[in-house]
Amino acid sequence: MSALGELKRKLRPGQVYRRKDLARWSNAVDRHLHQLVEEGRLRKVSGGLYMAPRKTRFGSAPAEPEEMVGSFLGDDRFLLVSPNAYNGLGVGTTQLYNKPVVYNRKRHGEFELNGRPFEFRRRPSFPKAVSEEFLLVDLLHNLDRLAEDREAVRERALKRAREFDRKRLAKAVYDYDSSRVRNLLTPILEDNGRSAAA
Repeated sequence: MSALGELKRKLRPGQVYRRKDLARWSNAVDRHLHQLVEEGRLRKVSGGLYMAPRKTRFGSAPAEPEEMVGSFLGDDRFLLVSPNAYNGLGVGTTQLYNKPVVYNRKRHGEFELNGRPFEFRRRPSFPKAVSEEFLLVDLLHNLDRLAEDREAVRERALKRAREFDRKRLAKAVYDYDSSRVRNLLTPILEDNGRSAAA
């Protein structure tokens, strides 16, 4: 089997590959990448990043965002958050945003993956999964980025914070490590603590 044929055999639909990963299976990686892109077996997602499209009855489907982000970072330690999720908190946000945020430990800035913008923000810590408490803390930290009436959203968010489990909310505030959010939520956390002790 030719080197190109061997490389084709290694490709899995829906997977995202870094150039250096593909170089392990090729003796002429740049030439082979060019041929595979020409044939439609690979699609360039970003500089040095390629996706093997999944075939569906509607045509080629892109890789999952998590797959693209993980390959782009070369790391599975990240949290993908859509600001659209704020709308589920019941604090009056209704806007739709098309730029997911990626909390990670490596990259910072805006990058385009497969034609879609992602905002990468480097943070020392973040949870493994999105919770309501994390979303509320994230919303309060990013109020200045929202398209809605920020003061009204802030007031509703603070009211909503009083309904959350105090320990889980306190952990989200601590993990997020934002003085802005800590200043907003500390009175609520302390008030809940006094209420529980009463």
